[in-house]
Amino acid sequence: MNKLSLSSTAALSNGVKMPRIGLGIFKVEKEEELLTAVIAAIEIGYRSIDTASIYGNEEWVGEAIRQSGFNREELFITSKVWNSDQGYEATLKAFNTSLKKMGLEYLDLYLIHWPVEGKYTETWRALEDLYKDGKIKAIGVSNFQISHLENLLKTAEIKPMINQIELHPKLAQTELRDFAAKHDMHIEAWAPLMQGGLFENGVLNELAAKHGKSVAQIVLRWHLQNGIIVIPKSTKPHRIKENADLFDFELSQPEMELIDSLDAHLRVGPDPDNFDF
Repeated sequence: MNKLSLSSTAALSNGVKMPRIGLGIFKVEKEEELLTAVIAAIEIGYRSIDTASIYGNEEWVGEAIRQSGFNREELFITSKVWNSDQGYEATLKAFNTSLKKMGLEYLDLYLIHWPVEGKYTETWRALEDLYKDGKIKAIGVSNFQISHLENLLKTAEIKPMINQIELHPKLAQTELRDFAAKHDMHIEAWAPLMQGGLFENGVLNELAAKHGKSVAQIVLRWHLQNGIIVIPKSTKPHRIKENADLFDFELSQPEMELIDSLDAHLRVGPDPDNFDF
């Protein structure tokens, strides 16, 4: 585990290498704030940026990439098709809109944002065709439960390479992680820090004090040692740097199991089996 670094990648099922740590920019609604965050992250060493059409900031992501001065090929850019744009033709149109907003020729990863009943299988067919056309390096889903994945796999030509889900010590998603592993699918955690809901936890604070780290660093290290890809959200450069300072310590197996024991099946986001948007 000590070999992990900020440049560490996970090999997806098609061989594409995805950074294990990325920057999440959900609800970053001010242009200057986003530009500062993304450029700072790239300068610190992040190479993965995660956005979505519904976030309303894809144009700024594209501008940040240009301002960073980094070669496009060195970066890993993710976006997602929103619920109202699902269906085959609508997804193709939404993808092209996202690409145009960012000023990019391709995306590294494109996800179905939520499993909209009656639509996500056709949406997936559109992602498969975009992938075959070389417009996306990898394709996946977000917020899919085992039942959604089983249904999708009945008709899919290509298995999802990623399932991006809410995951943190209070929502460990063990069964879903096991299912993904059986199907050569990587898990990526959104809200890996439970949107700050873990910072007062006594167990995590004790571990943080023991290692001379923050609670956020302890939790992110737990994710990495579990093989989970993470996209912690922050707009503050010092916090973005702290969230990447995870490689000078290691959690022992008993410490990992102690964190595992915090699982309470507790969500801070919507339930993928019961959403109405």
